[in-house]
Amino acid sequence: MPSPDLPALYAEHLAILKQRADTALERGRHDMLVIPSGTRHYQVFDDIDYPYAVNPHFKHWLPLTQAPGSWLVYAPGQRPRLIFLQPHDYWHTVPQDPQGYWVEHFDIEIIRNAEDARQFLPSTSVRAAIIGEPQSALGHVVPNNPDVVLDYLHYHRAYKTAYEIEMMREATRIGVRAHRAALRAFRAGASEFGIYLVYCQAAAQDSSQLPYSSIIALNEHAAILHYTDRDPWPPKPARSFLIDAGASHHGYACDITRTWSAEQDEFQALIDEVDAAQRKMCDEVRAGRDYRDIHLGAHLKLASILKEAGFIHMSPESAVESGVSSTFFPHGIGHGIGLQVHDVAGFAESDSGGSIAKPEGHPYLRLTRTLAPGMVVTIEPGIYFIDMLLEKLRTDSLRQSINWRQVQQFKPYGGIRIEDDVVCTEDAPINLTREAEAETAA
Repeated sequence: MPSPDLPALYAEHLAILKQRADTALERGRHDMLVIPSGTRHYQVFDDIDYPYAVNPHFKHWLPLTQAPGSWLVYAPGQRPRLIFLQPHDYWHTVPQDPQGYWVEHFDIEIIRNAEDARQFLPSTSVRAAIIGEPQSALGHVVPNNPDVVLDYLHYHRAYKTAYEIEMMREATRIGVRAHRAALRAFRAGASEFGIYLVYCQAAAQDSSQLPYSSIIALNEHAAILHYTDRDPWPPKPARSFLIDAGASHHGYACDITRTWSAEQDEFQALIDEVDAAQRKMCDEVRAGRDYRDIHLGAHLKLASILKEAGFIHMSPESAVESGVSSTFFPHGIGHGIGLQVHDVAGFAESDSGGSIAKPEGHPYLRLTRTLAPGMVVTIEPGIYFIDMLLEKLRTDSLRQSINWRQVQQFKPYGGIRIEDDVVCTEDAPINLTREAEAETAA
């Protein structure tokens, strides 16, 4: 694949952000957009800070993820201004001078103390939309997060620019490389904690840089959807491995999940069936498609697998209608992704607000919008053997429709989840995850 022209892609990206900001400010009758990068938060009764997380609105404009105490100021018709905090500090790493393909587009003011930003921030006479968290307040410049501005910016953030998709493509390459290293560690007999360390090393990112807390689950732990305990000792035997782990690049995230069996056995065959169904679901990421329909269709596909594999004695349609499929697949088919792993405005009805309801009986779906070119979503079907949900089903009138012996046989494996990041286009979808896997395999 030819190298992208990042300076040109970024210039187009910035022009789109300016257009969106102009419209949002006009709707809210604001004169200026002010975005603090965010500040460090400290643990209660201590001087140890939590890992810093940059304001996603700040990193939308420029690829700075480690610049606490900085500000971005934009007024329609003017060049955006970066107020960059570069303190005199021998306790912590000081951010380097801004550099790269983006700096020519900004007026940059270097400050040495956080308070020095005041001279470059708007006065009380300016009606500013200040987007950030309360802790970012500086004097009279206090985040007000006007709904009319946020509704517009969040809604349109779902439509990724070509620059953003390239950032996510690179994050995915990093994630795929780290996933391959994690699989080798599993095959070598490593513990969950050991696999996690290998993953971080291969990604060259630690827990504060990865976009979310990695799920490294062996055996029954795969039945805990957000398992993050990471046992330091490998189980004996290690039967299965589920890894849900991402990577970051210039503020953008990837989100990848794979499941493996220790042997070429019945569980691996079930994984292969879910993988084949998941690929078909990814192909449904098409312009004009209601994401809720992909979710409901996933239930039907997974129920068909459960039927064919002998877990249920009912038709796939009955399994979905009765809610039995939700016992084995209790979460949503996926979510939007970009600057945040679970990107904003997943339920937005329009850029003026409003909400699109989730399908009845499916409370954990994170996205209900109709897909359009530029949207990037995850597709992550799963089949799990979760004690809490299975026990509830045992007391249900449909308990006779379950092959409990088959369920018991597969419970020690925990569960299966397969997840890719997929770009909706004017034509066929682009599967960033499979694309990266093919590149690294070549």
